[in-house]
Amino acid sequence: MKYRQLGTNGEMIPCMMLGTATFAGSTELFKKWGSTQVFEAKELIKLSMDMGFNAFDTADCYSLGDSEIILGEALKDYKREEFFLSTKTGMWMSDNPNDIGTSRAKILKSVDASLKRLQIDYIDLYHLHCYDAKTPHIEALQALNDLVKAGKIRYFGVSNYSAWHLMKMLSVADKYNLLRPSVHQAYYSLAAREFENELMPLGVEEGVGTLVWSPLSGSMLSGKITRTKRDVEGSRLSTDGAWDVDMNKLYDITDVLESISRDTGHSIAQISLAWVLTRPSVSSLVIGARNVMQLESNLKAAEITLDSKHIEMLDKASQTKLPYPYWHQRATVNNRDPYPVKRY
Repeated sequence: MKYRQLGTNGEMIPCMMLGTATFAGSTELFKKWGSTQVFEAKELIKLSMDMGFNAFDTADCYSLGDSEIILGEALKDYKREEFFLSTKTGMWMSDNPNDIGTSRAKILKSVDASLKRLQIDYIDLYHLHCYDAKTPHIEALQALNDLVKAGKIRYFGVSNYSAWHLMKMLSVADKYNLLRPSVHQAYYSLAAREFENELMPLGVEEGVGTLVWSPLSGSMLSGKITRTKRDVEGSRLSTDGAWDVDMNKLYDITDVLESISRDTGHSIAQISLAWVLTRPSVSSLVIGARNVMQLESNLKAAEITLDSKHIEMLDKASQTKLPYPYWHQRATVNNRDPYPVKRY
């Protein structure tokens, strides 16, 4: 099992962690993702722990708190120091206008509610789940810093921020001598490389680690769908809960994945995950699973070292047209390329 640094902090975390958005399934949205109950959750967590992956990610909005409840029940068999736990706040929780966003009042209330549902006394990593344009950065940062001082959270990060929003938060933290966000939890995969345009260079430059959510693009890179196959029975692809991707581009990617799979004996999903693990700034991948067999197979991606030839093949197949001003920078900078990865 490989550990990586949590951004530039001293904390080391597994390079893959179990995401629990599939736990509970007690709302219409999350029912499409999964409905794992306590017994199945315990099986998934035991496998993760046995394989050395002792990190788990959830959020208060997953099934409106029920995912946290199931995760808390499933972790009761373990000592608190034996696992790393990440959760989030900021998404819609009720019709109350103060029950969304990242105001000080919302953050403080949400932390206490999550601690109660999870049955723990501190959270290792706490995320602001979405950007809140109505709350000043200083307000959210001061609340998070107070929670660190109170011992309720150890580290904090953000999720789904644009690069300029995150950079502004970092500059506000520096200006007022406050703790900075350690990580950014972001969407990134072979089928979705927009993260590379600004957020990845920012992460590298500012020491903000990346927790990648949906590195298989909601099952689109699971191997269940290729140019010649569409096996969706019993998967998220059988609902409208999978991510929308450019299917022609997806087939270009899966063609190469199938070729590499034949060369290496690794599954398409494993190769897709292993590719993301090669990227700069990535601290860990948040992966979901509906059953033990699927989880075990995906966790084994951490053991794979992709050949540079295979990485180049995947990079070329998944390349996308750069938006302005990045195509201009690519065309003019030559050996002063601002990107931390090769762009084709």
